[in-house]
Amino acid sequence: MHTTIHKNFKILPAHIVSFIVFLLISMSTLTAKIYAADAVWPSKTTYKYVNVDGKKIFYREAGKQHKQTIVLLHGYPSSSHSYRELIPLLSGRFHIIAPDYLGSGYSEKPDPNTQIYTFDLLASYVDGLLKKLNVNSYSLYIQDFGAPVGFRMLLKNTDKLNALIVQNGNAYLEGLTPARQAFFKAANQDRSKEQQAKLYSFTSEQAIINKQYLRDVQNKTQIMNPDSWTHDLSFLQTKSDRLIQVQLFQDYYNNLLDYPKWQAYLRKYQPPTLIVWGKNDPAFIAQGAKAYLKDVPNAELHLLDSGHFTVEEQPVEVAKYIVNFMDKLALKNTQK
Repeated sequence: MHTTIHKNFKILPAHIVSFIVFLLISMSTLTAKIYAADAVWPSKTTYKYVNVDGKKIFYREAGKQHKQTIVLLHGYPSSSHSYRELIPLLSGRFHIIAPDYLGSGYSEKPDPNTQIYTFDLLASYVDGLLKKLNVNSYSLYIQDFGAPVGFRMLLKNTDKLNALIVQNGNAYLEGLTPARQAFFKAANQDRSKEQQAKLYSFTSEQAIINKQYLRDVQNKTQIMNPDSWTHDLSFLQTKSDRLIQVQLFQDYYNNLLDYPKWQAYLRKYQPPTLIVWGKNDPAFIAQGAKAYLKDVPNAELHLLDSGHFTVEEQPVEVAKYIVNFMDKLALKNTQK
């Protein structure tokens, strides 16, 4: 019988040694997987306002005791409420801040007849909020409207980003079908009453429910919490509320024109980037996720079996990807 000898150890049959080695490797791998998925008790979420340039800005905050801050930027037609499930999943490990944009959610809503809403305006107020909170570095989670808000912040604060987390947030024309590109161009350049009425119709109750939240989950509508659209619609009750969103539709084409600037930022600074993208999104299509790899080739890309509101459909999966990504990034930084 063949045997294997290890100094100071008893002679063991080779097949037993092989089994022990296999067992140790398996246990090590299993432990790593379990650790990555370990649950951590969440921190209590708090709900606060800060005065930024004379306007009340609402934000949710949790995990303040942690050093690493993740800022969650919401999309249309929502608010920080869209992160109500994700925040507890992350707050045991990270400091989380999720603001409502000026004109959205619980934040102040200046009259759109006197205050024109643009993505420059939204970004300036989120940036002002972080300055008021003395947040000097952060990771940024961007989704939908969060992409143009976030990239504007990054261009003004190139030294503040620790990591970028992209979830159905476009920075490339590849992420928009030709029809979608034409829609945003028409919204910007056609200011007729007919076009404005068309945009206004997209803020209606049926449009929010059926063309937003339920659009991508026709065969599994039970996974979508009706609190999502109920919350959003409560902030779209008046003509003024709805006109705020219309003005942002009209401004959106300027984001497409700015894409080259955002891409140049990514190429120059190579931020650690995680992309978790709902591949069933017909509005911001999966090619937009893959396009990021042109400028940040080391980005970590995951296409999920979900739609535009991935964080509503799969918050646990998104949280796992974020935790694993941030853990690997922290380990990498300690080895420098």
